[in-house]
Amino acid sequence: MAKPRLNKRDGTGDSPIRVGLVLGAGGVMGGAWITGGLHALASETGWDPATAEYIVGTSAGAMMGSLLAAGVPPWFMVAHSAGESFDDLIGRDGRPAGTADRSAGARFTWHRGLPRIAFGSPELILHGLRNIRPTPPLGMLIAWGPRGMISTEPLKDIVRRVVPRGWAQHPNLWLVAADYGTLERVVFGRQGSPTADLADAVAAACAIPSFYHPVKIGDRLYIDGGVNSVSNLDLLIEANLDLVICLNPMSSLHRPEHLAGRVTGIVRSNAGRRLGREARLLRERGTKVVLVQPTAKDLAAMGANYMSSTRRHHVIETAVDTVSQQLREPSVKKLLEGLPPGAPHKVARPALPVGGWGPLFGAAAERSA
Repeated sequence: MAKPRLNKRDGTGDSPIRVGLVLGAGGVMGGAWITGGLHALASETGWDPATAEYIVGTSAGAMMGSLLAAGVPPWFMVAHSAGESFDDLIGRDGRPAGTADRSAGARFTWHRGLPRIAFGSPELILHGLRNIRPTPPLGMLIAWGPRGMISTEPLKDIVRRVVPRGWAQHPNLWLVAADYGTLERVVFGRQGSPTADLADAVAAACAIPSFYHPVKIGDRLYIDGGVNSVSNLDLLIEANLDLVICLNPMSSLHRPEHLAGRVTGIVRSNAGRRLGREARLLRERGTKVVLVQPTAKDLAAMGANYMSSTRRHHVIETAVDTVSQQLREPSVKKLLEGLPPGAPHKVARPALPVGGWGPLFGAAAERSA
C-alpha cells in the first residue's frame, strides 16, 4: 500500500508536500560538496531534488542549482566529474556532452580589459559614505578594494551547455547576487527582478568580489550574493512551504584544529550564526527545516582554499558519504519521510547503455549521429 503524502501543515491526507531547496555559497570546493550532497539526497530519499517547488542558489549553489533545474541529475554530475565519457550524448548547445568542462568552473582565465587595482566600485564608495551606519565593513572593503580580474566566461559556458539562452524551465529558480553599487540583494528569476539569461545570472551570483570581474546585466554591475548571506535561506520565509532542505558548504558544526582551518573557521562560525537565525525565522512560520553542513571529514577534504581545482572529485566522494550519514539520522529521516518519489532516471543512473538515454532526457541527451 502506498504511503500517504502529507497535507500542508497538518501532516495528513494525500496532498503533496511543498518543498524548497536552498544551496549555499562555497567556491569550487563548496560546489563539489553540494554535488555530492545532492547525489546523497536523491539516493537516500528516492526524491528528485529538481522537483523542489523553489530552488534558491547563491554563488556555487547558483551554479549547481541551475544545472539541476535545467535537467542535469546529480548522479550525472558525479559521473561527469569522475571523468566518464558521454560522447553519445549531445547537449542542448549541439556539442558532445563528453567535451564539457569537468571542473564546474575551476578554470581561471583573465578578464579582457584594463585592471582596476583599487576603488573597485566608486558608486559603492559614495553609497557607503552616505550610509555609513547601515553599510557593513565588508561592503567598504569591497568598494575600495580591487575589481576582480578573473573572467566569468568559463562559468557562463558551463551553463550554456544546458541552457544556451533564456532561463531554465523550473518555475521558481532563484539565483542570488548583489548590486555592486549598493550591495542590495538581487534575486534573479524572482518576479520583479531584472531580466537576465541564466548564464549571466549564474555568473553574477558567482562573481566573488576582488576575484571575479563583476557581471554587467542591463545597466548594472553585480557580484556574488554571498556578500549578504552565504545561504539566503530567509528568502523562503513567505513561500509557505512545508519543508526546506538547505545544503550549506560555508558553515559547519566542526572546528578544524590546524591554523589555516581556524582562520576559515571564523568565517564558517559567522555563516553558521546567520544560517541559524534564518532557519529560526522559517521554523517560526511553521516550516520544517533540514540543515546539512560539512563534517570534520568534509573540511579535511576541502582544505582552506575554497577555489582549489585539485581536490574537487575527492570532495564530491566524501560528501556523498558524509551527507548520506547525516540524512540517516533518525530526526532528519523523519522530516524527509513525506518526500514524493522522483522519476527513476533522475534519482539513479539508468541501466540502459548511454546511447539509450535520449528518450529519458530529451534534447539534453540526444544520440549523436
